[in-house]
Amino acid sequence: MHRRAYAKVTLCLHVEKRVNEDLYFKNITVPIDLFDMVYLDKSEVLTIESNKLYIPNDNRNTVYKAIQLMKQRYDISDNFRVKIVKNIPAQSGLGGGSASDEQVQAQFVRFRELLLGYYQENPPVALPGVVEALQHLAASGTKIALTTGFSRDVADIILDGLGWKVGPGELLDAVVAGDETAAGRPAPYMIHRAMELTGVRDVAKVVAAGDTANDLLAAHHAGVHGIGVLTGKLGREDLERYPHAAILESVAGLPGYLAAIESEAA
Repeated sequence: MHRRAYAKVTLCLHVEKRVNEDLYFKNITVPIDLFDMVYLDKSEVLTIESNKLYIPNDNRNTVYKAIQLMKQRYDISDNFRVKIVKNIPAQSGLGGGSASDEQVQAQFVRFRELLLGYYQENPPVALPGVVEALQHLAASGTKIALTTGFSRDVADIILDGLGWKVGPGELLDAVVAGDETAAGRPAPYMIHRAMELTGVRDVAKVVAAGDTANDLLAAHHAGVHGIGVLTGKLGREDLERYPHAAILESVAGLPGYLAAIESEAA
């Protein structure tokens, strides 16, 4: 995927008012046929490349920060190779055109379309033993809730692909999507919303399992027991850097872990 970032020329600048040291003004700008290019491809690691040495290629780069925020917001584990081709001269007064609300919304819609298309063409498959573990927990009276950084429309497609349903007698008691709370992980809101939907009020009786640092941080911030699982890209040493009650090989190990805890408490 690639996008053009056009330069612009300011034709008119009008200062409307001044409040203390702040100036409020309107301007008229027009884009010109000179643009920077941004190329985006999937990769094993997140890398930033550029044809200009003065453009940072690490976490100081705005594109790098935006991708990290997007990955966090939508629970994306993939990484990307970004190539920035800078054609607009630096400090030339031709600064890249600011994106309008309509442009930002259009790109957001396009991103969601790509996600929807990907999961429609590549239905997800549950990891071995996970469904059986959840069924075992549900049979014992445990409430099962799923939280995801994906928006509701994407989450529904993933759940349909898995064949997981929500409601009495189904695998799940509740699902909380990323666009249904004030903020996603590592904020605690999705976990607390899941508790609300399942009627659970005691955080001491809640376990939240996940394979990312933000999963464990969200559990910590919510005051529940965070369980790291090694089915993602992070290894044991990576997950152990964050607050956790235990690190398991998979969610499939949850029934055994909880049974051991109950046995010790008895």
